[in-house]
Amino acid sequence: MSRKSYLTFIFAAVILMAAQIAVYSQFAPVNGTVVLQKADGKPEPVAGALIEVYRTDMKGGFDPVKTNKKGEFNFVGFPYGAEYVFSVSALDCAPMIFPNVKAGQERLVITMNPGDGRKWSEAEVRKGVSVSAKSGDSGSAVATDDEKKAQADFEKKNAEISAKNEKIKGADAIAVKSNAEGNAALKAENYDLAIAKFSEGIAAVPDFIGSTPILLNGKMIALKAKGFKLYKEGATSADATLKKAKYEEANKAYDDALAAFQEAVAVIKRAEATTDAAEQKRRDTLRSDLYAAATEIHRLKVVGGVDLTKAADANAVITDYIALEADPAKKLATQMVLGDIMRLSSDFEKAIAAYRQVLVLKPDHAEAMGKLGLTLFAQGASMTPEDKEMEQEGLNYMQRYIDTAPVSATDSPAEKELKMSIKESVDYLKSQKMAPQKVTPAQKVTAVPRKKG
Repeated sequence: MSRKSYLTFIFAAVILMAAQIAVYSQFAPVNGTVVLQKADGKPEPVAGALIEVYRTDMKGGFDPVKTNKKGEFNFVGFPYGAEYVFSVSALDCAPMIFPNVKAGQERLVITMNPGDGRKWSEAEVRKGVSVSAKSGDSGSAVATDDEKKAQADFEKKNAEISAKNEKIKGADAIAVKSNAEGNAALKAENYDLAIAKFSEGIAAVPDFIGSTPILLNGKMIALKAKGFKLYKEGATSADATLKKAKYEEANKAYDDALAAFQEAVAVIKRAEATTDAAEQKRRDTLRSDLYAAATEIHRLKVVGGVDLTKAADANAVITDYIALEADPAKKLATQMVLGDIMRLSSDFEKAIAAYRQVLVLKPDHAEAMGKLGLTLFAQGASMTPEDKEMEQEGLNYMQRYIDTAPVSATDSPAEKELKMSIKESVDYLKSQKMAPQKVTPAQKVTAVPRKKG
């Protein structure tokens, strides 16, 4: 390279570097924090707040950013000489405009109020900023009639949002108080008071994903506890009339609890989808808790002999629960509950299918083998003519259960009753010249119950 060319190259590089320095020196960062003004006066950081940026002197702006977990935001560089406005929105907050933003402003604090989580369009933001500027104290410009109308509409909307926010704050305060009082009453076993308190909170916030399902879950638990208490009062009474009345009261409490469950699930389904992983996890956990409680209520209705007519409802609820439950142990236990409810409700086909599924998941599950055998025997005996093949399969499973789980002094009353029923069934079938056959793994997994004839 000639000296002239070399010098030209160096000179051009120096000019380019100087130009870059000049360009960078015309930009400055803008950063700060978004906080929510709480009812107790203490602000808290707002994570995930959306900050949209618009220039006020011309069309344009910057890509929006979201705040981090600490409510912080940061723009690397805004050009000097321009003025911007922020449109800020966040979940459960009222939207707001933060005007007069310039390059170099740091540690800004943007304070939001509770609200419905909506955000304004660019047109709404620009109208609000434009009219505010023209009707300001400087008097440098006069707003047109259209702009005055836009300003009036803008202020009206703000007033409506503020009023709505105040109403929401009041309702939320009632919900928080009702939930605390309901839980305290539930702990004290004052079930009627607990139900009343949870209902009070539900009335205040009838369709809010953040609290309504929680209140409905509390009400459901209180109603379930009340129903079980009434059931025990009936079960321990020697008076047949009193027992019947207590069972009817218990059944009503259980049905009211299941109605609360359905309402809670509906609120979760209606809620706007969330992209927040923590919020989604909270919803999933709550839904699982609701289904677990509903499953237990259906079990109590049937096992206690309070109501054997809701097997179809139980099947629908428990099938949904099994599908959404991720915990293998809970899934297995719930499948057993489904089998028990169907068996005691005399829906033998569904009971057989449920117990078979347990054995697919856990082939050595002794209780499932025993109950499957008992149900196959009941199903075969109920058919006309009797299905001897089904009875034989039932005998095979029941004998395997007896061999696997012999009678023990530590057995609970329910276990003793089950083992006695199975032993009597096995003895009967043997008296009919039937002999147990070995149950193979293939039988456990692939055998399918027959339709009633």
